[in-house]
Amino acid sequence: MGAEITAAKAMLHYWEEPCISGERGSGAVFFSGCVLKCAYCQNYGISTEHKGKVITVERLSEIFLELERQGAQNINLVNPTHFVPEVIRAVRLARRGRLSVPIVYNSGGYERVQTLRALEGIVDIYLPDIKYFDDELAKALSDAPYYFDTAMSAVAEMVRQTGKPEFTGNDEIKPLKRGTVVRHLVLPGQYKDSVEIVRRLGERFGGDILFSLMSQYTPFGRVKTDPKLGKFNRRITTFEYRKALDAVYAAGLSGYMQEKSSAREEYTPEFDFTGL
Repeated sequence: MGAEITAAKAMLHYWEEPCISGERGSGAVFFSGCVLKCAYCQNYGISTEHKGKVITVERLSEIFLELERQGAQNINLVNPTHFVPEVIRAVRLARRGRLSVPIVYNSGGYERVQTLRALEGIVDIYLPDIKYFDDELAKALSDAPYYFDTAMSAVAEMVRQTGKPEFTGNDEIKPLKRGTVVRHLVLPGQYKDSVEIVRRLGERFGGDILFSLMSQYTPFGRVKTDPKLGKFNRRITTFEYRKALDAVYAAGLSGYMQEKSSAREEYTPEFDFTGL
């Protein structure tokens, strides 16, 4: 990506974790491009093909304020890593314009600690993935060597900044005010990898994080066309998801779990530049 901000959509998003979407929706801004090359990415049109619209820092700050006026419970920066300097400027500008809702940093977890330190005081809630334990799996599916060690170091920095999860408000679904929510998507045939990730997260972070186990894997992108990745061209089984879920209970992690019915293509938004 170039130096200019490129985004594909800004919207009220109701399908994140309950503490993120709440009752009024999360103010999601979907950025184009990605630091990962996930072979199964459901947003490949913007992450890999770079579909998007160029916007200025000033316009991005206006979008944040517009989303708050629409009722957004937070501003949800979806995949913002490669635009961090511009995002910092936009958040500061929006706060001078009286933006008052929390900022969510929603990423694939493949982050440099130095980048995250630049975000201290800017981001209130971190929403990273921990995708892989096995390094060969990370390289094969996301071209991301040393993924697990990199992502775990990133989560440690996120937790240092946010502390234990804090909730606020009087809604029936209490929105998160500060904290770190770690996501993991169960992949076809890789439940043992999931179990190892969950175990290690429980040992290292325990109650300092919320954990979100995801069943929504749906084949997109290269897994549908590359014969070498054919074993990933299916949805996960109930057995695979149950194994990962059992590991969550054993690790004592608190948070969220998706129903198996979440693996549906219609949950992927259409990136038509709405809201930009």
